This record gives sequence, structure tokens and C-alpha cells, in this order.
Amino acid sequence: MRLVPTADVFVPDGDEAREWAEQELSKAGYQAAKPTWFDNLMADVVEWLFSLFDPQASGSIAPFATTLVVIVIVAALIVALLIWGRPRASRAVQRRHDLLGIRDERTAAQLRADAERRARERDWDQAVVLRFRALARDLLERDLIDPAPGATAQAIAREARAPFPAFAERLHAAASAFDAVRYLRLPAAEDDYLALAATDDGLRAASPVFADAPQAVPA
Repeated sequence: MRLVPTADVFVPDGDEAREWAEQELSKAGYQAAKPTWFDNLMADVVEWLFSLFDPQASGSIAPFATTLVVIVIVAALIVALLIWGRPRASRAVQRRHDLLGIRDERTAAQLRADAERRARERDWDQAVVLRFRALARDLLERDLIDPAPGATAQAIAREARAPFPAFAERLHAAASAFDAVRYLRLPAAEDDYLALAATDDGLRAASPVFADAPQAVPA
């Protein structure tokens, strides 16, 4: 190392100064301030977008082609926002799969057919459980209820009373039959299944009542 005295201060030569600078910049504080790969990528994308509107940088790209590229990019951003920017929709799909404590992707028709098969086998416990699941799934498929995650049978029955007020007692009885078998481990009987099946069939045939529906004006 060669130090050149200037008054009382020693000034390093070129190689020494470069080495000192490299050592200083290698410290953690300087490294943390460096732009990340994502920062560099976004900078390149923004620079490219602005270059599309620069006549000298666009080269042979026609104005129509430039406009088309911008439209495609904007459309892609809108699609991404609709897909990833709406977690509520994803939760709604999840709720349709998670029903009454288990994940079950069978449709109402499939659950109803399985319940009928169990009834023919006189397996009334499973017939009751499956038929109530079919009832709840049917209300979901018709967008008549939107139960919260982990909703119980009684919660679903209470929510279904709004579009079907005339079925309030029958819905409560159906949910009670489901709870008795599913949680209290009480054996079901044929009459329990027949009553639940009649409620399910009645709901399918009935027209829902909506609170905001226009009321008939007497003549």
C-alpha cells in the first residue's frame, strides 16, 4: 500500500480506494437497500410499456399493434383481478363442498339416490343422514341458502325458513332427526325417513318466498 501524505491526512491510492469502497458496500445495510428481482422486473415492464408510445423506440410497430398490445394487457389485468381479487367467491365454492361437517361433492340428486338405496336396504340411520344432506344440498344448488362454514343442521333449517316460512316446523323436525342419528346415535325408524323425504319433496315442489318480492295489490 502506498500512502501519499497531504498535510496530516493520508489519501489511499486508486487500488486501495476501490478495495475500501467494495468492503463498505458489501455491508448488510447496503445489500438490503439493493432492488429485488421483482423491482427490476416491474421496472423493465414499465419501461417497455412506455416504449410502446415512443415513436423512435417503437421501430416498426404500427400504432394499431401498440394499441392492441395495451388492450390485451389491460384485459389480462382485469381477468386476474376477477379471479384472484374475489376471495369471497372462492369461499362460496368451498362452502358448497363442505356441508354439515364433512366435505362431500355429491349433488343433491346423487345424495337423494343414495338415501333411497339405503332405505330399500332398511338402513334407516344412513337413509336419514343422506336425505337431510340431499335436502340441504338442494337448497344450496338453488341458491336459497348460504350457510356459514361449519353450519349445523338446525342453522340450515333456520336459514331455509326465510324462503319457505310454511315449512318452518317441518324443517326443524328434519334437522332434529338428522341430529338424533348423527350426533346422539339414536336409531332412526322408517317413519323418520318417510317424514324427512316428504319434507324434501315438498321443498322441491314449493316456490320460495322472497322478502323483497312485490306484494299483490288487492283490486
